Amino acid sequence: MRRTRTFGAETVADPEPAAGQVLVDVRVAGVAYGDVIVRSGRYPLPLPWIPGIEVGGRVVAVGPEVDGSLLGATVVATTAGQAGGYAERAVATAAYAFPVPDGLALDVALTVFQAGALARGLLSAMRLRAEDTVLITAAAGRIGSLLVQTAKSAGATVIGAASSAKLTAVSEFGADHAVGYGAAGWAEQVRELTGGRGVTLALDAVGGRTTVSALAAIADGEGRLGLYGYASGDWPPLPVEAITRRGLTLSGPLGTVIRKPDADQRDDAGQALAAAARGELVPRIHARFELERAAEAHRELETRRSVGALVLTT
Repeated sequence: MRRTRTFGAETVADPEPAAGQVLVDVRVAGVAYGDVIVRSGRYPLPLPWIPGIEVGGRVVAVGPEVDGSLLGATVVATTAGQAGGYAERAVATAAYAFPVPDGLALDVALTVFQAGALARGLLSAMRLRAEDTVLITAAAGRIGSLLVQTAKSAGATVIGAASSAKLTAVSEFGADHAVGYGAAGWAEQVRELTGGRGVTLALDAVGGRTTVSALAAIADGEGRLGLYGYASGDWPPLPVEAITRRGLTLSGPLGTVIRKPDADQRDDAGQALAAAARGELVPRIHARFELERAAEAHRELETRRSVGALVLTT
């Protein structure tokens, strides 16, 4: 079995599934920004480390206490332990191995089952309402694009923020308005789009000054800001006194999502796959890279050239 390890390919023995695990013959693996953060050293894990927490392929072995009906099934799954998906074969958690619905392409299922579940979970944690006006930063990214679609399907008005080169894509994902946050004063543009009121809900995964600008675009007295990442590499310098004075709500919805009961998390993933099979949730795959080109995929993310998801193929 070949695998990549920060960041060269090497040949090792196939892993063996333990109790509650399956072995997947990997055809596609997801590339997440979390992989980039760990590889860069900003969130160090013990070495050697194989990136990749999402895989798609055929189950070729099952461990003890696993339903034998999974053997031979084509699934999308989350890897067991601390990643391991950038490989020809990977051990995955059986409880988070989802058979791919008929008619849904494997790479599409891969890019939607966890990202779509996360989008559903984040919006639920932020108590999305149909009457909300929602600001989503990084709206052309893998998660952001699905947040746009999920919020729109719930009836909300959506303003997507991204770099100026990606605004067409943000509109194509279904946002009512697309705003470029490369220029100063983009928060004022968001306020103008809401008649001066500001948005009632903002979700930000960028951090740094982008979060501060998003905060400025939120409606006083009722606005909610949810932080679920810091792709810029900087946690935002938040003005606590202003947040208190303006009557805003600040939360970390990602922490809420990952603490949901397992059954609820599995249901979110299943619902995301079902929505994709119906054509209601449509992820965009920016590019596919062969396993040995994983470093190129990371550079594509780090330089912010990608629109939608990146996938590795074996």
